[in-house]
Parts: sequence; structure tokens; C-alpha cells
Amino acid sequence: MSAFVAFAAFGSFWGVWGASVPRVQHQAGVSDGRLGFALLFVGAGALPAMLLAGRALDRWGLKVAAGAIGLLGVVGAGLALTAVNLPSLCVGLGVAGASSGAADVTMNAVAGRAEKIAGRPVITRVHGVFSTFVVLTSLGAGVTSAASWPLAVPFVAVTVLCLVAGVVMLAAISRSAIADDGAAVGEAPAPARVRLAPLLLVGALGALAFASENAHQSWSAVFAQDELHAGAWLTTVAPAVFAGTVAITRFSAGGLKTTHARSVILAGALAAAGGALVIAGAPTLLVATLGLVLAGAGTAVLFPTLLGIVSRNVEEAYRGRATSIVSTVSYLGFLLGPVYVGAWADAAGLRGAMIAVAAMAAALLVLTPVLLRLSGFAVTAVTAGTSEPSADTRV
Repeated sequence: MSAFVAFAAFGSFWGVWGASVPRVQHQAGVSDGRLGFALLFVGAGALPAMLLAGRALDRWGLKVAAGAIGLLGVVGAGLALTAVNLPSLCVGLGVAGASSGAADVTMNAVAGRAEKIAGRPVITRVHGVFSTFVVLTSLGAGVTSAASWPLAVPFVAVTVLCLVAGVVMLAAISRSAIADDGAAVGEAPAPARVRLAPLLLVGALGALAFASENAHQSWSAVFAQDELHAGAWLTTVAPAVFAGTVAITRFSAGGLKTTHARSVILAGALAAAGGALVIAGAPTLLVATLGLVLAGAGTAVLFPTLLGIVSRNVEEAYRGRATSIVSTVSYLGFLLGPVYVGAWADAAGLRGAMIAVAAMAAALLVLTPVLLRLSGFAVTAVTAGTSEPSADTRV
């Protein structure tokens, strides 16, 4: 339950932020170019924080996750109140990126632990909650903007939700502070021995998955406007359809057994490639929307399933560090996906760029069996209804 509330708060933050970017830009008084520069600080803050958060979780336990999600809400409100020029915007986005990165890793680790204990998919479903709240709160922030409410209002609402999520998580920790192996989480520092190579291999697959997902999320509206000449209102439909499809698919796929993980990834990669090709050749917005639905359904299952594979094959003492390594490498794909599309768009146009996105998904389709086998995560044994890794595959 605590993981679901935390992901709802996390999705709310990013939904409000996405809808509020134009107002933040206006308040800070920066040009498009300077806004683009300032946005780099999100990634600059997130990447080191993601690496450090996993170690902190392994050292001090689940309360780190509760603190991270609560801090994210406070930072968001601070950003809305203090971003009045370029320096303050850059600092605020850097701190927000760091808070978000720490929250991302720790919450995924908590969800992974819950999935391993329950023996049924949890990660995919909590990511569905995240996607749902991104859509809902972005619409809500749009309403507050249209009503000319102060910029801080939706961010303060998110702060309250994040603090509630932190309290719920702390309450859950107090009810169950014992990990699977019977050791209290975070009481004894684990020796630093994590097998890095398998995590990097899975992270590389995650990077391809995230790059495909963010490519569509970031460029679908531009494609609708520039290639299909859709009106201003209709262009907003494209990213909303994509995000909505991702949310619905994650809830639907949440019932699939963990033993089908590799098949789910392969099917998702195939659908993502097919959807991108449909978009590339779409003559109308309706056809492009159908392509977005297919691509959204495909990309939706990729990263949560990969993270679930790692979660089932990692020892509890190293869960935070394993999650942080996989998430950090995957996040590089999230950052570079839109850049990849932009480079191909300059070279071959947006339709050519969509073919390049399809090629990226095809690469994921081909590489998944190979890299999972090399990582040692390809085979799991099922015991008493719970998916448990074989002894020689544990990280």
C-alpha cells in the first residue's frame, strides 16, 4: 500500500511540473534557450543522487524512501516560490532532480521488495499508478492555470500528498521492519560486494526501453503538429493518449505471472517497434494515434518488467544499490531518447526519426535474450507459487 501511495505522489509531482513549465518559464523570465539549459540541471542532479540513494537505503533502511518522497514535495513547492530568474531556476531544478532521483530509486526498491515478498507483480502496477497520476495532475494543473490561480497552488497540493506518502511509508515500516531473511532492514551495513556487470547489462536494456518511451512522450505532439498539421488543441491529444495507454497497460499487465517476464519484454519491444513504424507512415492523426496506442502498450511493460527481474534475483542487503545501478543506467536512455529523435529529425525528418525509434525497439527485441542470458537473470525457478531465483543467479 505504501508503495502505491508513494508512486501516486511521485506521479503527481511530475504531472504538475510538466503542465507548469510554461508558467515557471514566465515567472523566471527566461527564453526558450535558457529554459533548455536550465532543464539540464534536472539530469545533473538526478544521476549522482540515484547512485547514492541506493547505498543510503541499504545502510539506513526503508525510512530513506519515506524521507526522499517527502523531500521531493517540499522541494517542488520551493521551486515554484523561488524560481524568479535563471540562477534560481537552475538551482531549484538541480535540487528537484536530486530529490526526484533519490525518490525514484528508493521507491522502486521498496516496490521490488514488496513484489519479492508477495510473489506477484507489484512494480508494474505501481508504475501504472505513477502514469495515471501524471495524467490526472497535469490536467488539474492546467485547470488551475486557466483559472489564474498562483503557480504555487498545485505544487503545495503535491507537497501535502508527498508528505502523506512519507508518513504512510513510515507507518508501514513500523508494522513490518523485518526483511525476508529475518534481518532488520538497515540495521547492519552490508559489505560492499555487488556484481556490477549483470546490473549494467539489464540497465542497458532499460536504457533502450526508456529511450523509446520518452521519445514518443516528448515528440508526439511535435509530430502531430509538424507532419500532420493538427491544430493546437489536437496536438495535446497525442501525449495524453500515449500516457493514458501506458497507465492502462501497466494495470492490465500487473496480473501476469513473473515467470513470463522475458516473453513480456519481447512482446513489448515488438509492439513498440510496430507502433513507431505506424506513426512514421501515418497519413492522418487518427492513424498516428493508433500507432501511439500500440507503442504506448509496448513500452509500458518494458522497464517495470526488467526491474522486476533484477528484484527477484537480488539479495535484500544489496537491493538499494542494485536498484540504483539499473535505474541510473536506464535513466541515461530517458535523457538521451528525445535527443536521439532530434538528431534523426534534423538528418531525415520526423518520419525518418520515428523509423529510427522503431530501430531502437528492434534492437531491444534482439538484445533482450542475449543480455539476459549473459547477466544470469534469464532462468528462474518457481517454488511454492513464488518466483525465486536460482542460487547461481543471485547478485
